[in-house]
Amino acid sequence: MAASQTFPLGPTHEPASALMEPLPCTRSLAEGFLEEELRLNAELSQLQFPEPVGVIYNPVDYAWEPHRNYVTRYCQGPKEVLFLGMNPGPFGMAQTGVPFGEVNVVRDWLGVGGPVLTPPQEHPKRPVLGLECPQSEVSGARFWGFFRTRGQPQVFFRHCFVHNLCPLLFLAPSGRNLTPAELPAKQREQLLSICDAALCRQVQLLGVRLVVGVGRLAEQRARRALAGLTPEVQVEGLLHPSPRSAQANKGWEAAARERLQELGLLPLLTDEGSARPT
Repeated sequence: MAASQTFPLGPTHEPASALMEPLPCTRSLAEGFLEEELRLNAELSQLQFPEPVGVIYNPVDYAWEPHRNYVTRYCQGPKEVLFLGMNPGPFGMAQTGVPFGEVNVVRDWLGVGGPVLTPPQEHPKRPVLGLECPQSEVSGARFWGFFRTRGQPQVFFRHCFVHNLCPLLFLAPSGRNLTPAELPAKQREQLLSICDAALCRQVQLLGVRLVVGVGRLAEQRARRALAGLTPEVQVEGLLHPSPRSAQANKGWEAAARERLQELGLLPLLTDEGSARPT
């Protein structure tokens, strides 16, 4: 029997003002980005997802406070480079509201906090425990761990930002994580077409010149979404740090360093770096 599902439009609670301390010039850009995310939520809420989808999590809704904290802290001006993931992982953004948001990195390095509510529909095998989640997300630990070794968060976010194309986590009735690629073709294309359009708006808002798709699907969708955009936006790819990837398990950090060197991005990730991506 098909399990159709819709989900709430936006945050189900008022964010805590204590987490918001952006500068006046920062506030406008950060709030504009958050407004685009809520616009995307509203558009996606009109979709229905039958089997194999059992439950949908939207951390931009129930983890709104830490998510907003992340954006207002680190979206403090135009960004030259956008690292683009595909969608939340069950032990990363689904818990913390931060893309690739491994709990320890989010709490201890990014300094992002705030209460995380229970999703409107929670799968018993995938509880949302927020920043108290004891399980580490390998992808997030690898991704942020690489940049953590190069300096403080302000060094990374001076030129870069991290975002997911799709804000939704899909779970099968069994609790298994479903990637967007595993959705039926019609629902997948409806979903990603809406996300593609939102990405165009977000990239233009931030002034992004280079999008680095983390994983092949994110790269492919970014190429499709941003083709013909004016001014032109360069799209490149980076190996996904997933433990499902044999290549990543052989040494993702070394592979990432080599790729970012090829793209001319390593100078941006040091305190002295002043170079710009070509």
